[in-house]
Amino acid sequence: MPSIILKDLTKRFDDTVAADNLNLEINNGEYLCILGPTGAGKTTCMRMICGLTRPDGGQVLFDNVDVTNLETEERGAAMLSQVYSLFPQMTVHENVLFGPSIKGWDEEENKQLAKSMLTMVHLYSRADAYPHQLSGGMQQRVALVRALASGSGVLLLDEPLRALDARLRIELRKELRSLVKEMKLTAIHVTHDQDEAMEMADRIAIIRNGKIVQIGEPKEVYENPNSPFTANFMGMSNMLCGTITEINDGVATIISNGHKFLAKDTGRPVGSEAVVAVKIGNTKISKIEEGYFTGKIERMLYEGVSIVVEMQVPELGLIVAKLPNRKFDDFDEGDEVQIRWSPDRTSVFDIPEGGLEEELKVE
Repeated sequence: MPSIILKDLTKRFDDTVAADNLNLEINNGEYLCILGPTGAGKTTCMRMICGLTRPDGGQVLFDNVDVTNLETEERGAAMLSQVYSLFPQMTVHENVLFGPSIKGWDEEENKQLAKSMLTMVHLYSRADAYPHQLSGGMQQRVALVRALASGSGVLLLDEPLRALDARLRIELRKELRSLVKEMKLTAIHVTHDQDEAMEMADRIAIIRNGKIVQIGEPKEVYENPNSPFTANFMGMSNMLCGTITEINDGVATIISNGHKFLAKDTGRPVGSEAVVAVKIGNTKISKIEEGYFTGKIERMLYEGVSIVVEMQVPELGLIVAKLPNRKFDDFDEGDEVQIRWSPDRTSVFDIPEGGLEEELKVE
Protein backbone atom coordinates (compact mmCIF):
# COMPACT_ATOMS: atom_id res chain seq x y z
CA MET A 1 0.00 0.00 0.00
CA PRO A 2 2.40 2.72 -1.11
CA SER A 3 1.78 6.41 -0.77
CA ILE A 4 2.04 8.39 -4.01
CA ILE A 5 3.29 11.91 -4.60
CA LEU A 6 2.96 13.84 -7.84
CA LYS A 7 5.37 16.74 -7.80
CA ASP A 8 5.22 19.60 -10.31
CA LEU A 9 4.10 17.32 -13.15
CA THR A 10 3.91 18.97 -16.55
CA LYS A 11 2.65 17.44 -19.78
CA ARG A 12 1.85 19.13 -23.08
CA PHE A 13 0.29 17.76 -26.24
CA ASP A 14 1.04 20.33 -28.93
CA ASP A 15 -0.77 23.49 -27.73
CA THR A 16 -2.75 21.68 -25.02
CA VAL A 17 -1.44 21.68 -21.45
CA ALA A 18 -2.75 18.46 -19.89
CA ALA A 19 -0.77 18.82 -16.66
CA ASP A 20 0.31 22.25 -15.44
CA ASN A 21 2.77 21.88 -12.55
CA LEU A 22 0.33 19.39 -11.04
CA ASN A 23 0.87 18.49 -7.37
CA LEU A 24 -0.99 15.78 -5.48
CA GLU A 25 -0.40 13.45 -2.52
CA ILE A 26 -2.28 10.17 -2.10
CA ASN A 27 -2.04 8.54 1.31
CA ASN A 28 -1.15 4.94 2.00
CA GLY A 29 -4.33 2.83 1.71
CA GLU A 30 -6.48 5.76 0.56
CA TYR A 31 -9.30 5.62 -1.96
CA LEU A 32 -8.91 8.91 -3.83
CA CYS A 33 -11.22 10.09 -6.60
CA ILE A 34 -9.94 12.56 -9.18
CA LEU A 35 -12.96 14.49 -10.42
CA GLY A 36 -13.13 17.02 -13.20
CA PRO A 37 -14.78 18.01 -16.48
CA THR A 38 -13.87 16.53 -19.84
CA GLY A 39 -10.41 17.65 -20.93
CA ALA A 40 -9.31 18.65 -17.43
CA GLY A 41 -6.31 16.28 -17.42
CA LYS A 42 -7.73 13.34 -15.43
CA THR A 43 -6.64 10.52 -17.73
CA THR A 44 -3.24 12.10 -18.42
CA CYS A 45 -2.65 12.29 -14.67
CA MET A 46 -3.55 8.60 -14.32
CA ARG A 47 -1.35 7.54 -17.23
CA MET A 48 1.65 9.38 -15.76
CA ILE A 49 1.15 7.59 -12.43
CA CYS A 50 0.96 4.26 -14.25
CA GLY A 51 3.93 4.96 -16.51
CA LEU A 52 2.01 4.83 -19.79
CA THR A 53 2.72 8.55 -20.37
CA ARG A 54 6.01 10.22 -19.49
CA PRO A 55 5.77 13.76 -18.10
CA ASP A 56 7.68 16.61 -19.71
CA GLY A 57 8.72 17.68 -16.22
CA GLY A 58 8.23 16.85 -12.57
CA GLN A 59 8.28 13.60 -10.59
CA VAL A 60 6.14 10.63 -9.64
CA LEU A 61 7.11 9.09 -6.30
CA PHE A 62 5.93 5.82 -4.74
CA ASP A 63 6.79 5.72 -1.03
CA ASN A 64 9.21 8.62 -1.64
CA VAL A 65 11.05 6.63 -4.35
CA ASP A 66 11.24 8.37 -7.73
CA VAL A 67 9.58 6.09 -10.31
CA THR A 68 9.16 8.75 -13.01
CA ASN A 69 11.36 6.93 -15.52
CA LEU A 70 10.48 3.37 -14.56
CA GLU A 71 8.50 1.16 -16.92
CA THR A 72 4.89 0.38 -16.07
CA GLU A 73 5.58 -3.18 -14.92
CA GLU A 74 8.28 -1.97 -12.52
CA ARG A 75 5.95 0.32 -10.55
CA GLY A 76 3.72 -2.24 -8.88
CA ALA A 77 0.59 -0.49 -10.15
CA ALA A 78 -2.36 -2.15 -11.89
CA MET A 79 -4.63 -0.13 -14.16
CA LEU A 80 -8.26 -0.85 -14.97
CA SER A 81 -9.67 1.32 -17.74
CA GLN A 82 -13.27 1.82 -18.81
CA VAL A 83 -12.60 -0.68 -21.60
CA TYR A 84 -12.07 -4.03 -19.89
CA SER A 85 -10.11 -5.58 -22.82
CA LEU A 86 -10.62 -9.18 -21.70
CA PHE A 87 -9.20 -11.78 -24.06
CA PRO A 88 -12.31 -13.19 -25.77
CA GLN A 89 -10.69 -16.54 -26.58
CA MET A 90 -9.68 -17.12 -22.94
CA THR A 91 -11.84 -18.28 -20.06
CA VAL A 92 -12.29 -16.24 -16.91
CA HIS A 93 -9.61 -18.37 -15.21
CA GLU A 94 -7.17 -17.88 -18.08
CA ASN A 95 -7.79 -14.14 -18.23
CA VAL A 96 -7.04 -13.77 -14.52
CA LEU A 97 -3.81 -15.77 -14.80
CA PHE A 98 -2.52 -14.14 -17.97
CA GLY A 99 -0.12 -11.80 -16.14
CA PRO A 100 1.30 -14.33 -13.66
CA SER A 101 1.68 -16.92 -16.45
CA ILE A 102 3.80 -14.74 -18.72
CA LYS A 103 5.95 -13.85 -15.70
CA GLY A 104 6.65 -17.53 -15.13
CA TRP A 105 5.21 -17.76 -11.64
CA ASP A 106 4.66 -21.18 -10.07
CA GLU A 107 1.69 -22.90 -11.74
CA GLU A 108 0.19 -24.34 -8.56
CA GLU A 109 0.47 -21.01 -6.77
CA ASN A 110 -1.19 -19.35 -9.77
CA LYS A 111 -4.17 -21.70 -9.49
CA GLN A 112 -4.57 -20.92 -5.80
CA LEU A 113 -4.29 -17.22 -6.56
CA ALA A 114 -7.00 -17.40 -9.21
CA LYS A 115 -9.27 -19.41 -6.92
CA SER A 116 -8.94 -16.99 -4.01
CA MET A 117 -9.36 -13.90 -6.19
CA LEU A 118 -12.40 -15.23 -8.05
CA THR A 119 -13.95 -16.43 -4.81
CA MET A 120 -13.51 -12.94 -3.37
CA VAL A 121 -15.54 -11.40 -6.21
CA HIS A 122 -18.07 -14.27 -6.25
CA LEU A 123 -17.08 -15.56 -9.69
CA TYR A 124 -15.30 -18.83 -8.94
CA SER A 125 -18.29 -20.78 -10.23
CA ARG A 126 -17.87 -19.03 -13.61
CA ALA A 127 -14.15 -19.69 -13.93
CA ASP A 128 -14.63 -21.71 -17.14
CA ALA A 129 -16.93 -19.18 -18.80
CA TYR A 130 -15.82 -16.94 -21.65
CA PRO A 131 -16.23 -13.14 -21.54
CA HIS A 132 -19.18 -13.12 -23.94
CA GLN A 133 -21.05 -15.41 -21.54
CA LEU A 134 -20.81 -12.89 -18.70
CA SER A 135 -22.82 -9.80 -17.82
CA GLY A 136 -21.15 -6.40 -17.92
CA GLY A 137 -20.78 -6.41 -14.14
CA MET A 138 -19.15 -9.82 -14.18
CA GLN A 139 -16.73 -8.73 -16.90
CA GLN A 140 -15.84 -5.71 -14.78
CA ARG A 141 -15.02 -7.94 -11.83
CA VAL A 142 -12.94 -10.27 -14.01
CA ALA A 143 -10.97 -7.28 -15.33
CA LEU A 144 -10.51 -6.10 -11.76
CA VAL A 145 -9.10 -9.37 -10.42
CA ARG A 146 -6.90 -9.70 -13.51
CA ALA A 147 -5.47 -6.28 -12.68
CA LEU A 148 -4.90 -7.37 -9.10
CA ALA A 149 -3.54 -10.86 -9.77
CA SER A 150 0.08 -9.72 -9.81
CA GLY A 151 -0.20 -8.49 -6.22
CA SER A 152 0.05 -4.80 -7.07
CA GLY A 153 -0.38 -2.44 -4.14
CA VAL A 154 -1.74 0.40 -6.29
CA LEU A 155 -4.97 0.19 -8.25
CA LEU A 156 -5.63 2.82 -10.93
CA LEU A 157 -9.22 3.08 -12.16
CA ASP A 158 -9.97 5.21 -15.23
CA GLU A 159 -13.76 5.64 -15.31
CA PRO A 160 -14.23 1.87 -14.91
CA LEU A 161 -18.01 2.08 -14.38
CA ARG A 162 -18.83 4.52 -17.15
CA ALA A 163 -20.00 1.94 -19.69
CA LEU A 164 -22.42 0.20 -17.32
CA ASP A 165 -26.14 0.81 -17.02
CA ALA A 166 -27.23 3.08 -14.17
CA ARG A 167 -28.46 0.39 -11.77
CA LEU A 168 -25.39 -1.82 -12.16
CA ARG A 169 -23.08 1.18 -11.86
CA ILE A 170 -24.61 2.10 -8.50
CA GLU A 171 -24.33 -1.49 -7.24
CA LEU A 172 -20.69 -1.79 -8.28
CA ARG A 173 -19.68 1.45 -6.54
CA LYS A 174 -20.13 -0.19 -3.15
CA GLU A 175 -18.72 -3.51 -4.30
CA LEU A 176 -15.56 -2.01 -5.78
CA ARG A 177 -14.79 0.23 -2.81
CA SER A 178 -15.35 -2.64 -0.36
CA LEU A 179 -13.05 -4.91 -2.35
CA VAL A 180 -10.28 -2.30 -2.49
CA LYS A 181 -10.53 -1.69 1.26
CA GLU A 182 -10.59 -5.43 2.00
CA MET A 183 -7.40 -5.93 0.00
CA LYS A 184 -5.76 -2.90 1.67
CA LEU A 185 -4.83 -1.18 -1.59
CA THR A 186 -4.07 2.40 -2.48
CA ALA A 187 -6.65 3.31 -5.13
CA ILE A 188 -6.96 6.27 -7.49
CA HIS A 189 -10.27 6.47 -9.32
CA VAL A 190 -10.78 8.95 -12.16
CA THR A 191 -14.36 10.00 -12.87
CA HIS A 192 -16.47 12.88 -14.16
CA ASP A 193 -19.46 11.68 -12.09
CA GLN A 194 -19.71 13.66 -8.85
CA ASP A 195 -22.20 11.21 -7.29
CA GLU A 196 -19.77 8.37 -7.90
CA ALA A 197 -16.92 10.33 -6.32
CA MET A 198 -19.02 11.39 -3.32
CA GLU A 199 -20.01 7.81 -2.55
CA MET A 200 -16.69 6.05 -3.12
CA ALA A 201 -13.90 8.42 -2.11
CA ASP A 202 -12.04 8.96 1.13
CA ARG A 203 -11.00 12.25 -0.46
CA ILE A 204 -11.86 13.99 -3.71
CA ALA A 205 -9.31 15.92 -5.78
CA ILE A 206 -10.92 18.30 -8.25
CA ILE A 207 -8.81 18.92 -11.33
CA ARG A 208 -9.19 21.73 -13.85
CA ASN A 209 -6.90 22.74 -16.69
CA GLY A 210 -4.24 20.33 -15.48
CA LYS A 211 -4.17 21.58 -11.88
CA ILE A 212 -5.70 20.35 -8.63
CA VAL A 213 -7.98 23.22 -7.58
CA GLN A 214 -9.34 21.66 -4.36
CA ILE A 215 -8.90 18.47 -2.38
CA GLY A 216 -10.67 17.21 0.71
CA GLU A 217 -13.20 14.77 2.10
CA PRO A 218 -16.44 14.62 0.09
CA LYS A 219 -18.48 16.55 2.68
CA GLU A 220 -15.80 19.24 2.94
CA VAL A 221 -15.49 19.76 -0.80
CA TYR A 222 -19.26 19.81 -1.28
CA GLU A 223 -20.16 22.10 1.61
CA ASN A 224 -17.05 24.30 1.69
CA PRO A 225 -15.98 24.93 -1.91
CA ASN A 226 -13.01 27.23 -2.37
CA SER A 227 -14.13 28.81 -5.65
CA PRO A 228 -17.26 29.50 -7.70
CA PHE A 229 -16.17 26.77 -10.11
CA THR A 230 -16.00 24.13 -7.38
CA ALA A 231 -19.26 25.33 -5.86
CA ASN A 232 -21.04 24.84 -9.18
CA PHE A 233 -19.23 21.67 -10.25
CA MET A 234 -19.86 19.86 -6.96
CA GLY A 235 -23.64 20.16 -7.02
CA MET A 236 -25.24 22.85 -9.15
CA SER A 237 -25.42 26.28 -7.51
CA ASN A 238 -27.21 29.54 -8.14
CA MET A 239 -24.60 32.29 -8.60
CA LEU A 240 -25.32 35.95 -7.80
CA CYS A 241 -22.92 38.87 -8.03
CA GLY A 242 -23.58 41.86 -5.78
CA THR A 243 -22.32 44.49 -3.36
CA ILE A 244 -22.13 43.98 0.39
CA THR A 245 -24.13 46.81 1.96
CA GLU A 246 -24.41 45.77 5.61
CA ILE A 247 -22.99 43.23 8.07
CA ASN A 248 -24.84 42.28 11.23
CA ASP A 249 -24.48 39.30 13.60
CA GLY A 250 -22.61 37.14 11.12
CA VAL A 251 -24.95 37.91 8.24
CA ALA A 252 -24.12 40.06 5.20
CA THR A 253 -26.75 41.98 3.27
CA ILE A 254 -26.06 42.05 -0.45
CA ILE A 255 -27.71 43.99 -3.26
CA SER A 256 -27.66 42.69 -6.84
CA ASN A 257 -29.45 44.63 -9.60
CA GLY A 258 -31.84 46.14 -7.09
CA HIS A 259 -32.57 42.87 -5.30
CA LYS A 260 -31.58 42.51 -1.64
CA PHE A 261 -30.70 39.13 -0.11
CA LEU A 262 -28.66 37.63 2.74
CA ALA A 263 -25.50 35.54 2.88
CA LYS A 264 -22.99 34.51 5.53
CA ASP A 265 -20.43 37.05 6.69
CA THR A 266 -16.99 35.96 5.46
CA GLY A 267 -15.04 39.00 6.62
CA ARG A 268 -15.32 40.99 3.42
CA PRO A 269 -15.90 44.70 4.11
CA VAL A 270 -19.02 46.72 3.38
CA GLY A 271 -18.81 48.10 -0.13
CA SER A 272 -16.92 45.15 -1.58
CA GLU A 273 -18.14 43.10 -4.54
CA ALA A 274 -18.77 39.40 -4.06
CA VAL A 275 -20.15 36.25 -5.66
CA VAL A 276 -22.71 34.34 -3.60
CA ALA A 277 -23.24 30.64 -4.39
CA VAL A 278 -26.33 28.79 -3.15
CA LYS A 279 -26.75 25.06 -3.86
CA ILE A 280 -29.99 24.46 -5.70
CA GLY A 281 -30.90 21.98 -2.95
CA ASN A 282 -30.60 24.80 -0.40
CA THR A 283 -32.79 27.15 -2.45
CA LYS A 284 -36.37 27.25 -1.11
CA ILE A 285 -39.55 28.47 -2.77
CA SER A 286 -43.00 29.26 -1.38
CA LYS A 287 -46.30 30.82 -2.37
CA ILE A 288 -46.88 31.98 1.22
CA GLU A 289 -43.66 32.82 3.05
CA GLU A 290 -41.88 36.02 2.13
CA GLY A 291 -38.64 35.59 0.19
CA TYR A 292 -35.77 37.71 -1.07
CA PHE A 293 -37.39 38.11 -4.48
CA THR A 294 -40.17 36.82 -6.71
CA GLY A 295 -39.65 34.41 -9.56
CA LYS A 296 -41.93 32.94 -12.20
CA ILE A 297 -41.75 29.17 -12.72
CA GLU A 298 -40.72 28.41 -16.29
CA ARG A 299 -40.17 24.67 -16.06
CA MET A 300 -40.52 21.77 -13.62
CA LEU A 301 -38.53 18.56 -14.03
CA TYR A 302 -39.51 15.38 -12.20
CA GLU A 303 -36.44 13.33 -11.21
CA GLY A 304 -37.96 10.61 -9.06
CA VAL A 305 -37.00 11.41 -5.47
CA SER A 306 -36.72 15.11 -6.27
CA ILE A 307 -38.00 17.81 -8.60
CA VAL A 308 -36.07 20.64 -10.21
CA VAL A 309 -37.87 23.97 -10.52
CA GLU A 310 -36.51 26.62 -12.90
CA MET A 311 -37.64 30.21 -12.31
CA GLN A 312 -37.02 33.50 -14.04
CA VAL A 313 -36.34 36.53 -11.83
CA PRO A 314 -36.36 40.03 -13.38
CA GLU A 315 -32.85 41.55 -13.54
CA LEU A 316 -31.29 38.39 -12.07
CA GLY A 317 -32.12 35.72 -14.64
CA LEU A 318 -32.57 32.00 -14.01
CA ILE A 319 -32.78 30.69 -10.44
CA VAL A 320 -33.11 26.95 -9.81
CA ALA A 321 -34.42 25.03 -6.80
CA LYS A 322 -34.28 21.29 -6.08
CA LEU A 323 -37.13 20.09 -3.88
CA PRO A 324 -38.44 16.76 -2.51
CA ASN A 325 -40.82 15.08 -4.97
CA ARG A 326 -43.72 15.48 -2.52
CA LYS A 327 -43.70 19.17 -3.50
CA PHE A 328 -44.49 18.37 -7.14
CA ASP A 329 -48.22 19.05 -6.84
CA ASP A 330 -47.68 22.29 -4.88
CA PHE A 331 -46.47 24.25 -7.90
CA ASP A 332 -47.23 24.67 -11.58
CA GLU A 333 -45.46 26.28 -14.51
CA GLY A 334 -46.43 29.93 -14.63
CA ASP A 335 -46.76 30.28 -10.83
CA GLU A 336 -45.11 33.23 -9.13
CA VAL A 337 -43.18 32.15 -6.04
CA GLN A 338 -41.05 33.65 -3.32
CA ILE A 339 -37.38 32.56 -3.34
CA ARG A 340 -35.19 32.41 -0.26
CA TRP A 341 -32.38 30.52 1.48
CA SER A 342 -30.66 30.38 4.83
CA PRO A 343 -27.61 32.70 4.94
CA ASP A 344 -25.48 30.03 6.64
CA ARG A 345 -25.98 27.71 3.65
CA THR A 346 -24.26 30.07 1.24
CA SER A 347 -20.68 30.33 -0.02
CA VAL A 348 -19.18 33.76 -0.70
CA PHE A 349 -16.24 34.47 -3.02
CA ASP A 350 -14.37 37.40 -4.52
CA ILE A 351 -15.30 38.31 -8.08
CA PRO A 352 -13.09 36.11 -10.34
CA GLU A 353 -10.46 38.00 -12.31
CA GLY A 354 -11.73 36.74 -15.65
CA GLY A 355 -15.37 37.23 -14.75
CA LEU A 356 -17.95 34.79 -13.43
CA GLU A 357 -18.93 33.37 -16.81
CA GLU A 358 -15.35 32.37 -17.59
CA GLU A 359 -14.88 30.96 -14.07
CA LEU A 360 -17.89 28.66 -14.41
CA LYS A 361 -17.06 27.42 -17.89
CA VAL A 362 -16.82 23.64 -18.13
CA GLU A 363 -14.32 22.70 -20.81
